[in-house]
Amino acid sequence: MSYTVDFGLVLNEPYREWILQGLGVTLQISAVSIVLSLLLGTIIAVFRLSRVKPLVWFSLAFTEFFRNTPLLVQIFFWYFGSHAVLPDVVNKWLYRQDFEFAAGVIALTVYTSAFIAEEIRSGVFAIPKTQLEASRACGLSFLQAMGYVILPQAFRIVIPPLISQFLNLIKNSSLVMTIGVMDLTYMARQIEAHTFHGFEAFTVATAIYLTISLIVSYTINLYNKRVLRVASH
Repeated sequence: MSYTVDFGLVLNEPYREWILQGLGVTLQISAVSIVLSLLLGTIIAVFRLSRVKPLVWFSLAFTEFFRNTPLLVQIFFWYFGSHAVLPDVVNKWLYRQDFEFAAGVIALTVYTSAFIAEEIRSGVFAIPKTQLEASRACGLSFLQAMGYVILPQAFRIVIPPLISQFLNLIKNSSLVMTIGVMDLTYMARQIEAHTFHGFEAFTVATAIYLTISLIVSYTINLYNKRVLRVASH
């Protein structure tokens, strides 16, 4: 029995609506995780650069643990074991929400933030130490010096690797389908199960992921060029 490629089947109703719903979930979980991972990664990087030993040890353990364990394992860890590691108040709130979505966000956030923390730390090391010393000599605290002087410069340096981490997060979000999050990959799998046209379904999904990645990369690079142009003037 010959196989006939039919993209029209996938792109027409009701499967087109499924794809759009999955795309919406993918964009939502990626956007939330990007914002949270950037915030958490910045905090972890500042902890690592501080002189408070417990914070340094915590940040080191955090980055080493989450960078060196598979993301899929971490997704299952948060999905099946969140009740064991999170406070009861947090767990009750999560279960009142879309728990699968929340578990996916947590996994993507902590995993990506560990890489972002190292990128930011390397950016800080590229800033001359004299700038931090001069900031402290002017009366700024360590956190004020980092927030007002060091980190703004470091972020401009690490924008290219940050783009890579954001793109990796968007692509990694496809793994949350394993815990029932109805993202783009989940919907492509559902279309394949209903139509047996998996080639078309996953070709469309691949094209959408590629388009998202190109748009994100272009947007951030455009922003970076404008920032550098303004800074040069």
